[in-house]
Amino acid sequence: MVETGHHNHQPPPPAQTAPPPPASLGLSKGPTWTPADQLQQLQYCIHSNPSWPETCLLAFQHYIVMLGSIVLIASTIVPRMGGNNGDKARVIQTLLFMAAVNTLLQTLLGTRLPTVMNASFAFVLPVLSIINDYSDRDFTNEHERFKYTMRTIQGSLIVASFVNIILGYSRAWGKFTRFFSPIVIVPVVCVVGLGLFMRGFPQLANCVEIGLPMLILLVFLQQYLKKIHPKAHILERFALLLCVGIIWVFAAILTAAGAYNNVGQQTKLSCRTDRSYLMSSAPWIKVPYPFQWGTPIFQASHVFGMIGAALVSSAESTGTFFAAARFAGATHPPAHVLSRSVGLQGIGLLLEGIFGAPVGSSASVENVGLLGLTHIGSRRVVQVSTGFMFFFAIFGKFGAFFASIPLPIFAAIYCVLFGIVAAIGISFIQFTNNNSLRNIYVLGLSLFLGISIPQYFVSNTSPDGHGPVRTGGGWFNDILNTIFSSPPTVAMIVGTLLDNTLDPGHAGDRGLPWWKPFQHMKGDVRTEEFYSLPVKIFGYIPTRFM
Repeated sequence: MVETGHHNHQPPPPAQTAPPPPASLGLSKGPTWTPADQLQQLQYCIHSNPSWPETCLLAFQHYIVMLGSIVLIASTIVPRMGGNNGDKARVIQTLLFMAAVNTLLQTLLGTRLPTVMNASFAFVLPVLSIINDYSDRDFTNEHERFKYTMRTIQGSLIVASFVNIILGYSRAWGKFTRFFSPIVIVPVVCVVGLGLFMRGFPQLANCVEIGLPMLILLVFLQQYLKKIHPKAHILERFALLLCVGIIWVFAAILTAAGAYNNVGQQTKLSCRTDRSYLMSSAPWIKVPYPFQWGTPIFQASHVFGMIGAALVSSAESTGTFFAAARFAGATHPPAHVLSRSVGLQGIGLLLEGIFGAPVGSSASVENVGLLGLTHIGSRRVVQVSTGFMFFFAIFGKFGAFFASIPLPIFAAIYCVLFGIVAAIGISFIQFTNNNSLRNIYVLGLSLFLGISIPQYFVSNTSPDGHGPVRTGGGWFNDILNTIFSSPPTVAMIVGTLLDNTLDPGHAGDRGLPWWKPFQHMKGDVRTEEFYSLPVKIFGYIPTRFM
């Protein structure tokens, strides 16, 4: 008998195992890029140099770019002081001269990065406050009021300079920057560019018929023409100079043809090429000298506003230095280099007070953007540009010729250059965990408040410099109104506070393993290569000051 029964036993269920991890979305869509602390597409980095003819042309381009801020500041404050066109021409010469001095100091003894030090808008608010205090005082004539105001500004700058000198050479600023992480640097560098949006298209729109063609032509020649003509790659370096020349001639033709004869006064000032009156009023030769306006006047009520501006200029320069290091192919500036630069910036502020500049200086954002536009981060190019600054500061008629370029042309340039600096700030996010909600919170709040709070302060500041903080203490008002009108400063305060007080999570999420080596003098083998002082100077300076 054969057994034919069916066995109904079910096989045992398979053991429960964890599902395999999902494939990386990045790998499924294409290649990924590892974080890189140096850009790979630079044609010349911080210590490599183009040929001398190219170096001179690039240096002249840096001079043209930095000129717009000086002309705008002088045109804003000198008439309110009671100065005439001749006074404005001398102020422009002084600002150019001091920009050259401070740029040389920073590139030789400061950060050694290819950064132009230029007149800073951070000082305009306290200057307007000084101007307002003297508006009701009786003077024999307007020129006397101008000189008295300048002497008061000189005294305030001299006193405020010691704040930066102490912060820098005591290394206090460097110790503060040790609280930074890439999470803080992203919003700070971003708003260094984005926070200047009012100097871009809003100013371009004051004369759209020359500003908009300048913007379109610059983008086309610099980015698109090389696709049409393979040998047009040289325009990547010199398109800005070519565009300025073409549009400036176009504006002169419109002026000569009478296109602006029957327009408003503001349109004439923005569009016409003969409304600066600098050529007729500038001296042929004039060398700025110490105390050229007279003996400085020291008043405590005005010093505190300048101290606030000095702190703001340090914060803005720090963000700009990080952007410059990326564009120059250098590693990020360590804490001792930032301390050294702020201390030297204080010395520069002291010299500006002595020589009679109406405002202090900070690192020029537009010139750092030019490094990214041209792909050339050579230190030598920026140092050679100081030769043009010295020349045109001394020979006034020649300098006045270029200073008469209409401001909407500069505004079109800023639309490109400020955007490049803002974008390089975003690149720091590659060193952090982009999927961390904690990081997203810090970044979002720092970015938004870094733009929103200063916009509130600027929008509620009266033409005479009175900001929204209006307590009984004028000195207290000046400090707060100045600090909170600066986007990089607000972003730095908010970002540092949040990043160091919220639950830190994993150190790698904040990018600290990548960040820490750059904070020490011996933390990265490349630091000495990029940031060491010249050999002949190095031996005479104690290491505690470097």
